[in-house]
Amino acid sequence: MRLGVSPAPIPYKKISEKTLAQAIKVVLGDEVMQKKAQELGKKIKREDSVANAVEAFHRHLGIIFT
Repeated sequence: MRLGVSPAPIPYKKISEKTLAQAIKVVLGDEVMQKKAQELGKKIKREDSVANAVEAFHRHLGIIFT
């Protein structure tokens, strides 16, 4: 939601076929949301996910190497 690529989350106590169908309709009908999702997908494809994961792991352990 913060990135503009999805509708607001549905609280788990309110999840139903109706609420999920409505969320899907929102996504399929919102061209701005779809464009933002495509742009985000392109950014994710350019990331070096393995290097990012290793760096996050090392950061969490406090053993960052430079």
